[in-house]
Amino acid sequence: MTLEEMDKQYVLQTYNRNYVNFKSGQNATLFDENGKDFIDFTSGIGVVSVGHGNGRVADAIYNQVRNITHISNIFLIEPQAKLAKKMVELSGFDMAVFFANSGAEANEGAIKIARKYGQNRFKNKRYKVLTLEYSFHGRTITTLKATGQESFHQNAFSPYPEGFAYKNQIKDIYSAIDDETVGVMIELVQGEGGVQAFDKKEIEELAAFLQKNDLLFMVDEVQTGVFRSGEFLASKFYDIEPDIITLAKGLAGGVPIGAVMTKHKDIFTYGDHGSTFGGNFLSTRAGLEVLDILEDFYKDGFLRNSIDYFDDKLKKIVENHPNLFLNKTGLGLMRGIQCKEGDIVSKTIKASFDEGLLVLKAGRNTIRFLPPLTITKDEINEGFARFEKALDKLK
Repeated sequence: MTLEEMDKQYVLQTYNRNYVNFKSGQNATLFDENGKDFIDFTSGIGVVSVGHGNGRVADAIYNQVRNITHISNIFLIEPQAKLAKKMVELSGFDMAVFFANSGAEANEGAIKIARKYGQNRFKNKRYKVLTLEYSFHGRTITTLKATGQESFHQNAFSPYPEGFAYKNQIKDIYSAIDDETVGVMIELVQGEGGVQAFDKKEIEELAAFLQKNDLLFMVDEVQTGVFRSGEFLASKFYDIEPDIITLAKGLAGGVPIGAVMTKHKDIFTYGDHGSTFGGNFLSTRAGLEVLDILEDFYKDGFLRNSIDYFDDKLKKIVENHPNLFLNKTGLGLMRGIQCKEGDIVSKTIKASFDEGLLVLKAGRNTIRFLPPLTITKDEINEGFARFEKALDKLK
């Protein structure tokens, strides 16, 4: 039985897989079972923030697992406390952290905080959260409903929880606020919605309005966080201070983790929320090492140089192929290029794979780039050289 046959027989078929069998990796390069190398401009959808096969993270995980992998959260977990402290210090905000296992779980926690805030703060409980039509907040029943893309609201999974409403643009949010609204949840750069970054002034004005009216500003940084934007938080890039921030993906370099940060530090009491695996020794020790690595890359200018270099390469791609692409989108190392036609995306992804380059789709007509934050100039050069070869096949 081949691995493909095994997968199809024993694994629930929820993914339209490409049956390449990767065996090893080094930073932004992956190797399959035949030794073919692939430049990875996806990092596991923004997860492998410090690259594949990172020796420091591997050593940290090994040293932790050979002692303690997991205990219950009813006991003190040293790396959990240290990771929370590190995150708060990097954010520059006066917040506390709850650890979960994924971005969807983090957003579930944020919604629970909002619901309790709505009960505590107002005479008549407020519970409704406004999101945007092209948002993506997770795949649990609640976070699917929080997601503004109608295609995710399949009737098969209904009924969905109440308490969510969607608007097309930031400017439409103000008129949608009513006496049941407790807050607004947005991504500062919509990843699944096409790698669209919002205007800075527009976000600042929304933050000020919500603060003035005692409504929560909830920012989903599951994909933009952990230096993906060029700052530890995209919220810092936008000069805002949210009430609640959610993180996941790149926080532990591939070990499952999610986190909710909030300035409402006393909102939960014992028993209000919990997680069996969330914040255990394994995930938080990995997270500590990842943040130490990325903080060094940030301070010495490596990250900024990589962002600028990658951006320049993308700009040239768009300029050189006006028949295929409209413009580049996103910020930091969360980038996209919009295609003139939707089928260009799928054709480009396949042609890129054939040339040994991994890229992603976002929205209806965007090719998404989420390389490891530790990617080198040589890897960037090689990746875009392969991308050009892929584009040549489309002519």
